[in-house]
Amino acid sequence: MSAFASDSVVRVGPDSSLSEVAAALSSADIGAVAVGTVDNVAGIVSERDVVRALAARRDPASITARDLAHTALVRCDVQSSVAEVAEEMMEHYVRHVVVEDEGRVVGIVSARDLLGAYAAAELEEADLSPSR
Repeated sequence: MSAFASDSVVRVGPDSSLSEVAAALSSADIGAVAVGTVDNVAGIVSERDVVRALAARRDPASITARDLAHTALVRCDVQSSVAEVAEEMMEHYVRHVVVEDEGRVVGIVSARDLLGAYAAAELEEADLSPSR
């Protein structure tokens, strides 16, 4: 699982505006940001959350990360397998899983990350399979 857990997680403060959240997502080219500190991630905000708020014509200046954050987080350990994380996503019907190492958040795995892992495994298997 370490391949998906980055050394730094993009975080925003709970009082960050929707515009600041969108800027963090865009500048890091990611689909979700953690809300909170290094020691305490209280939730995550995804691209979809930003789009939904804008589609509802909510004022970006008055909405905070706290307002948008999903706080019922699905978590996994850094040693979890790709299959285990995929199973958690399916069971909880989520697109992001928070990765922890000894209780500290070290990454966020997205459904896109898993798709890439499965595709890479398929390609590797095809390259290693004996020719007929």
